[in-house]
Amino acid sequence: MNTGKITTEESSRRNKLKEEKPLVYEKIMKFDEKYKRGESIAIIQFQYNYTCNFKCVHCSIRGFQGKKDARQLTIPDVKHLFEQADELGLARVTITGGEPLVFKDFDELVEAINPQKFYINCDSNGWLLDEKKAKHLKKIGVDRVQLSIDSLDAKGHDDFRRAPGSFDRAIKSIDAVLNAGLGIFIQTVVTKQRLRTEEFIKFIEYFNKMGIGVFVTYAKPVGSWEGNFDVLVDKDDMEYMRELEKKYRVFTHLTPAYGLNMGCIAVKGMFSVTQYGDVLPCPYIHASIGNVLNEPLKDIIKRGFDIKYFGEHVDTCLIAEDRDFIKKYIAGRIYGKPLPVPCEQVFLEEDRTKKPFNRGI
Repeated sequence: MNTGKITTEESSRRNKLKEEKPLVYEKIMKFDEKYKRGESIAIIQFQYNYTCNFKCVHCSIRGFQGKKDARQLTIPDVKHLFEQADELGLARVTITGGEPLVFKDFDELVEAINPQKFYINCDSNGWLLDEKKAKHLKKIGVDRVQLSIDSLDAKGHDDFRRAPGSFDRAIKSIDAVLNAGLGIFIQTVVTKQRLRTEEFIKFIEYFNKMGIGVFVTYAKPVGSWEGNFDVLVDKDDMEYMRELEKKYRVFTHLTPAYGLNMGCIAVKGMFSVTQYGDVLPCPYIHASIGNVLNEPLKDIIKRGFDIKYFGEHVDTCLIAEDRDFIKKYIAGRIYGKPLPVPCEQVFLEEDRTKKPFNRGI
């Protein structure tokens, strides 16, 4: 539904965007009407390269790594993809991987996306993010860093990321990012076991006192955590999270943005593009709804909307909380197969949408 509310913080960000990237601002100001027409306003979560300098415990893209013989996106492919995205009115991209700051062609990648037409987020574990790198990111058109930190306990973080010293380097990178004039928020993985702990509250408060928001990624049973259902949250946990959002600068993908409450944002508010051109409805549902190397992006998005879970309003995170969805589609039709699995093998005729999602109009 449409909440009709724009926060003061969001209004401030829009004013800054209007000055710095007017073409992006113009597209974002049309999000409400686009959404009401049943069009995607998605962030493109761009898994450009799976190369990484970490081997994290929860890594969600393990099954995509190592496909050396597969056709991969080139810089000209990227340029063509984002020209299509611009024509569709999409305005935001998150460059991810892997670890983007190890990409040898990172500058060319940003140029191909076109910083004048897209608000560019960059995921990072912070290992290579020093003052020089942060200033360079700002110079070439990156807008914000999404920094991954998973505990205020250095050993706990380092163990989770399997990278000794990674906590200290991540913390040091915060000042580098702020001094460069880049936006920043902290991304953190939250399991059922962590959510209601004192540690998690102190974690949020620590970064909020620095003026930094915290984005919560609920644990998902995919990648290195395939079959790990014990870490999943339930509806009560998600309600607890919504209460925390009222008190702190903390949010999830279900948090209303741009005055819109989309519920699950798969295809509507986010989709992923893999290193090999496949489009996933979200980063954790490893079913391909099409490949940008073979067909237009607009046709792929339409195919995604034709699946009821993505073309109708769903008021939960399917892959983090809905055990029935996970059992039937993820464990039942994706586990054990080469990734990504074609969507027609995962979502059958019975899963096609019968009505457009409820936009509250």
